[in-house]
Amino acid sequence: MPITGNSPAPRRFGALRDRQSRPYLLTTGLSMMADNIEHVITYWMLWELFHSPALVGFQVISHWLPFLLFSLPFGALADRFDCRKLVLLGQLLFMFVSAAWGLLFLTDSLVMWQACVLLVLHGCAGALWSPAEQMLLHDYAPKNELGNIVRLNATFRSLGMLCGPVVGTGLMFFFGPTGGIFLNILFYVPLCVVVLRSKYTGHSRNTGVIRTTSLRDFSAVFSTVRQDRTLLSMMVLSALGALFLGGNMQAAMPAIGAATGAGDGLAYGVLLFANSVGAVVGGFLIEVGNKLQPRIRTATFTTILVGLTTMMVCLSGIYAVAVVALILGGVANLTTSTVQQTMVQLNAPEEQRGRIVGVFNMVSQGLRTGNGLGIALAGSVIGVVPAVAWGGLLLTVSALLIGLLARKRK
Repeated sequence: MPITGNSPAPRRFGALRDRQSRPYLLTTGLSMMADNIEHVITYWMLWELFHSPALVGFQVISHWLPFLLFSLPFGALADRFDCRKLVLLGQLLFMFVSAAWGLLFLTDSLVMWQACVLLVLHGCAGALWSPAEQMLLHDYAPKNELGNIVRLNATFRSLGMLCGPVVGTGLMFFFGPTGGIFLNILFYVPLCVVVLRSKYTGHSRNTGVIRTTSLRDFSAVFSTVRQDRTLLSMMVLSALGALFLGGNMQAAMPAIGAATGAGDGLAYGVLLFANSVGAVVGGFLIEVGNKLQPRIRTATFTTILVGLTTMMVCLSGIYAVAVVALILGGVANLTTSTVQQTMVQLNAPEEQRGRIVGVFNMVSQGLRTGNGLGIALAGSVIGVVPAVAWGGLLLTVSALLIGLLARKRK
């Protein structure tokens, strides 16, 4: 529900001005950077060791499948227990996986099954961390500023995703894959320190609601989503984005670069980073404007814009157009994600908030597993770039229909 009535207007960059939430946002970005550094180093090493296309596919599936399978139970844990401890457990699992990679690289003893186990554990760490990390935002910001802190949190996570490949490549260049993966553990430490020192639990603003986690409660969560027009619209929009686009833009980038004449030098690097740059710049620009309200029509419009810019990137064949479309798509994607997250958290009943956030993570991230399989099948028939363009078209049309249906039901 949008903030209305006598609620004070949210401050520009209010979360960054606050001495409690600022360290949390910055260290969350560092942790996301470490997550992506690990992808850079381990994916390169796994290809060098095994040259297995099947393992490449498993890397994608293992990252998103835990979100599909475990987001709801992990959200239930966030509802019931201290979210600081869950965030800490997630970070410790990330560090354990990085240390295990490093030891196996150092002893030259890595085999395929060990790689698969570590890839799955890494995905589980992300799925465990996410609901608790979102729940803590409610404690760090008052309700009227929740949209701002969610947007800034997403911006810093995008900044971490942008810096991860650059820092990971630098670590490999200067310290080698083994030294780099060991050093990567250090980037998880600051968030651990912040949550250990924090007074917030993820439930500090609660009104005394008692939480339980029975199977009947899980059924009630889906019933709540089904009966709430706003929650249902956000879930459907995020599911469509995950199924039709997911993360396939990065997978298609080599083919897009070839189609636009980018080659494999600096011009291709600009294509790789343009989407993330758009997300980071867009997040800060929206915060400066301080006008964005969490509404269904906003989420619908920006989802349509994501689909349209995707088609522009794939079909233009012009390098400059592709770069501009990627930047605009990054802004739209960041806006869509933050509006959806804000509306889900604002409309979720307090006693079900963690599980509803878990459902949102399940559909918005877990369903990317299906997108990976779909792009593989469609790409083998019509080509990767046309398959991504079709995904953009399907997302555009579906989002338009969802918007019209939601407006009619209103």
